[in-house]
Amino acid sequence: MKLTKPQASNAATLFGLSKAETAMINEIPMRGDGTQMPPTDPLIYRFYEMVMVNGPAWKALIEEEFGDGIMSAIDFDFTMERVANPKGDRVKFVMTGKFLPFKYYGATGNNMEYGFKEA
Repeated sequence: MKLTKPQASNAATLFGLSKAETAMINEIPMRGDGTQMPPTDPLIYRFYEMVMVNGPAWKALIEEEFGDGIMSAIDFDFTMERVANPKGDRVKFVMTGKFLPFKYYGATGNNMEYGFKEA
């Protein structure tokens, strides 16, 4: 979990960190591990491929818009439709998931409200 700016500043003072190191501990981290064994079903593999190729960009876009948190896969809507195309019909997916901001507990410098985006 990233440190808030006040927490990062306190850690920098305590540990003698450089400005670059202080900025790094204030960055939103990559959470979890990637899939080591992709599925063998071609259709399901394409979903994994979309996430593996586009996932880091989607993550950055969500963080830019909402801040540090995740999109819920529980409070989640999904629609699919066929889109006619002369070169071959296309599959259209629309996914909406509730944004769940990370909440900070405990130490000082953590009084951020849900949905807060640090400047």
